[in-house]
Amino acid sequence: MKWIVLVLLTAFCFSCQEKAASLKNWDEYLGGKDRNHFTDLSQITPENVQDLEIAWTHKLPDSGQMQMNPLMVNGLVYGVTPKLQAFALDAETGERVWMFGDTLKAWHSTSRGVSYWEKNDDKRVLYTMGSSLYALNALTGEPIKTFGDGGKVDLHKGLSSSAQNKFMISNTPGTVYKDLIVMPVRVSEGADAAPGDIRAFNIITGELEWTFHTIPYPNEPGYETWENKEAYKNKNVGGANNWAGMAVDEERGILYVPTGSAAPDFYGGNRKGSNLYANCLLALNADNGKLIWHYQIMHHDIWDRDLPAPPNLITVKRGGKSIPAVAQITKQGYVFVFDRETGTPLFDIKEKGVPKSSLEGEEAWETQPIPVLPKPFARLSKDITAEEMSPFAENKQELINRLDTLKKEIYTPPGLEPSLLLPGYDGGAEWGGAGADPENGILYVNSNEMPWILSMKREEERTQASTTNGPSLYSRYCAMCHQTDLKGLPESGYPSLEKVSNKFTEKEVLNLIEQGKGMMPGFPQLSKEEKEAILAFVYRGDKQEVDSKGNEESGQLPYRHAGYFKFLDSNGLPAIKPPWGTFSAIDLNTGDYLWQIPLGITPSLKNKETGTENYGGPIVTKNGLLFIAATKDGYFRAFNRNNGKLLWEIKLPAASFATPATYSINNKQYIVLACGGEKLGTPKGNEIIAFALKN
Repeated sequence: MKWIVLVLLTAFCFSCQEKAASLKNWDEYLGGKDRNHFTDLSQITPENVQDLEIAWTHKLPDSGQMQMNPLMVNGLVYGVTPKLQAFALDAETGERVWMFGDTLKAWHSTSRGVSYWEKNDDKRVLYTMGSSLYALNALTGEPIKTFGDGGKVDLHKGLSSSAQNKFMISNTPGTVYKDLIVMPVRVSEGADAAPGDIRAFNIITGELEWTFHTIPYPNEPGYETWENKEAYKNKNVGGANNWAGMAVDEERGILYVPTGSAAPDFYGGNRKGSNLYANCLLALNADNGKLIWHYQIMHHDIWDRDLPAPPNLITVKRGGKSIPAVAQITKQGYVFVFDRETGTPLFDIKEKGVPKSSLEGEEAWETQPIPVLPKPFARLSKDITAEEMSPFAENKQELINRLDTLKKEIYTPPGLEPSLLLPGYDGGAEWGGAGADPENGILYVNSNEMPWILSMKREEERTQASTTNGPSLYSRYCAMCHQTDLKGLPESGYPSLEKVSNKFTEKEVLNLIEQGKGMMPGFPQLSKEEKEAILAFVYRGDKQEVDSKGNEESGQLPYRHAGYFKFLDSNGLPAIKPPWGTFSAIDLNTGDYLWQIPLGITPSLKNKETGTENYGGPIVTKNGLLFIAATKDGYFRAFNRNNGKLLWEIKLPAASFATPATYSINNKQYIVLACGGEKLGTPKGNEIIAFALKN
């Protein structure tokens, strides 16, 4: 049997060599290390885009949300299934070449894809499953046994001893630079969060090469910005992690890293100060991790305003000069643009005063940075008046009355009184990222305009090692998203648990609680007895008592987030008038908008172009096209990038909440995307679909 496999692989390799002359790869996450989603492939044009058709499809063994941006290298399309199996497909036919992963174990997470590296005949795919970073042979899918521990590295490697058992996964492909891979990590957002150290691993050996502390240690710059001088010890404080990915300027050897908020989210009484290097764009020496410059885009974040996507490396023109620039989109709807080498802002940024916190023990930072240009690409809470309520709402007066009870000042700190959060928790901009024309300084960004209601609750008093029960544990850890009545908020992506036994075994839910899934973090800090008590309550309504761990790192905070609630009308649509999702073209040479259009339709309103919630970014072509799926309505669309005019669209078998990829092989251009659905209550799917022009 082995010799047959060897013959087939040999034949495949010869076939790859023959195709190489006509190949145009998509070998980096989002199309390149500059993360611009950009291609100079030109076979598909504004004139013939109407002739696109499905070239091939591949059905995966499992279905559900896929956020991955596929890669295509040397004739193989690489990706990750909903249950985190890595795979390779023939780029011309869609036939499976290999698949790696435990088919019997359902990993509860999402993945945005893989990284690729090669040196001579050594070709590797790197991807994560759980807390493990794997290096696989790119041609066979077999683990590289000389990498780390038999082919994998634990992402806890190099962290302090206090962080070794904390929740940590990676949703986003690592950034490859020379023989290094710098890994994004996702951690808990509570007081039990691991630290968000930026770490580079050797791709050949798996050894840790360098670390940058995002929560500074004593005698490191930035340490003075934390009133809690033991924050670096990871006691009741963590986060400041990069989870969204990075960009790298190989010529200059500079890595650009956007970071998220410090944990815990929403209440920062135990981490007073501006909290460097949370919510920063960092410019690091890619060879050794040393800080070159930084800019903090939000001080002392208590709104969960993580920087949601990799920055874009572009060139802008000022005074007749070309300036290498880096542009960072935000959940808040702002774009920050800096000189790539010095960190000097290329548009003025004003520190504006914001309200004080009303919560005891909290000290909101007095000011927040707001760029003068470009203007926000999404509406802000402060802009919403009674005139902004939806014309489609049947309970419009009720919505107006509710609006009158909400605080709307910009950056209103979370409090016991509810406030309007717009853009919402996910943005504004989100993890799909912006596309860009790198040489002409044009940014293309899709955005959500979903209003949410933010409020806090007083935390119930509890003591160390106290007795607790299933309902209490559920209320503390689960009700924020799944609601006290277990009904969830399916429209918002938080599923009902009322009939969870019809979908998952108790063992599978135990894994969910431990590992997390999608937006849900894992809770490895809970004891086996505590997790079983939660299960007993959810599955059978039991109120069994257990001895609480009284985990010191679980927080004992005086306040907690009251839950995720969209501001909706009686029909479940956004309470504010459209657009509810937009697509914008911004000239970063001037800060002016070239155009902005609604992105997506609302079928329940007879397909009105209202815009919809959207996740996943665009492809930008040099010859004038924008391709984007992302929308809740499940369409894949092509636009004229010069004016935003819709040129082509097709209904997908399942919504694609992901960024497509494009490549050329044997003189034929393909566009490939993952259709997994599930998010935002859409039907599940399991197809990888490639489009090409009709023969």
